[in-house]
Amino acid sequence: MSATPTFAPADASATAPAGAIGTVPTTVAQALILSRYQFRDFLRSRRFILMMGIVLAAGAILTTVVAYFRPAGLIDNADDLYGGLWAGGAGVVIVFAGIIFGGDAIAGEFQNKTGYFLMGLPIKRTTVYAGKYLATLAASIVSLIVYLIIVTGNAVYYLGAGAFSVPIPLIESFAITLLYLLALLGFVFLFSSLFKTSAYAVLVVAILFLFGFSIIQEVIVSLAHTEPWFLLSYVNSINAYPLTGVPGHIVTTRSPFGRATVTTYNPTYFEGLVVMAGYWLLTTIGGLLFFEREEFT
Repeated sequence: MSATPTFAPADASATAPAGAIGTVPTTVAQALILSRYQFRDFLRSRRFILMMGIVLAAGAILTTVVAYFRPAGLIDNADDLYGGLWAGGAGVVIVFAGIIFGGDAIAGEFQNKTGYFLMGLPIKRTTVYAGKYLATLAASIVSLIVYLIIVTGNAVYYLGAGAFSVPIPLIESFAITLLYLLALLGFVFLFSSLFKTSAYAVLVVAILFLFGFSIIQEVIVSLAHTEPWFLLSYVNSINAYPLTGVPGHIVTTRSPFGRATVTTYNPTYFEGLVVMAGYWLLTTIGGLLFFEREEFT
């Protein structure tokens, strides 16, 4: 962290009420102060420029592909367009935001020795953890909003005023996406707390969310013929439901190449929300417990 927040004013007698001179701010106030400094550092860092570059590049590629092929099933109405572009791409933006902003959030405190000096302040580790989590959440939400602006720009171009005909479903989809973001950041902070080297934390998170979960899901469905309800990558698809409708939970179709049947699994609303909330709570608490147990040397 490039700047160490100050938790007490320089001239306490000029700002604090009588009897409160030298008092330490509450845990919540400290967490908010720390998150503000950390978020400011994000905005000034190369990683924020990198994240914006990724979002803009993805948006440019997406815009070019849609403009070139002009898929009739995608640009005919707002539901299909937002369901395809927003719901399909938001998860990827979240994964990169989690890796870039949160991969070394806790591990970096050990590797760079900044946590050693931070712990010398009258501040709890819970406060440090919460402050960094909030700052990472805020930076990730900024990335999501930029991506949503790009998608909305495409919708306005193809649909005109019709682009704004789905405000409620889009808000619902955005809320579900935020829950997925909270769950993913909990997972990211868990691994960041497990390692004292930033590179290991970032590498593990990147492999899991970019490749690992998808491979595990495919193996479970293809070989075990079982619904992978417990995978975060599986339940992420419910963010499209408000826009595209809820598909069948288990769909069996006959293969056009023979008598074999193909079974497709789709999470239910309740299943997706519960799994995301469970990941968020368990991984966030687990990461905090690991952080509390680690020693700074």
